Amino acid sequence: MKLLLDTHVVLWWLDDPLLLSAAAREAIADPGNEVFVSAVVCWEIAIKRAIGKLTAPRDLRGALQSCGFTELSITPAHALATETLPKYHRDPFDRLLVAQALLEQALLVSRDPWVSAYEPATVIA
Repeated sequence: MKLLLDTHVVLWWLDDPLLLSAAAREAIADPGNEVFVSAVVCWEIAIKRAIGKLTAPRDLRGALQSCGFTELSITPAHALATETLPKYHRDPFDRLLVAQALLEQALLVSRDPWVSAYEPATVIA
C-alpha cells in the first residue's frame, strides 16, 4: 500500500510517534507499505521553520531518508489537479497533498478534518 504523509504526521513521526494513532503508526512502520513524503511537506516545514513557527531537524532530508521514506516530487500534473478539487479547504499545501494522493493512488495519512473531506482515502493520524 502507498502512504503519503501530511506535514504534521512527518513532524510527529520524527519527534514523538505516540502522538499518532496506533493505526497510523502501524501503517507507517509496516515494511510492506511504501511511505512517501512530498516535496510540498519539506517546503511547508522550511517556510514555517524560517519564520519561527516550528522546529524540525536541520537535516530534514537526512532524517526522512533514515526513516526509509520515499521522496515524492511535485509535478505539473499534481499542481494542475488542484484546480479541479472541491473548495473545501484553501490551504495550498494541503490541496497539493490531496491532489498528489489522488494521482499517485496513495492513502493520505492526516488528522486534518479538512483533508478527510476530500475523495482520497485517509488513515487518521
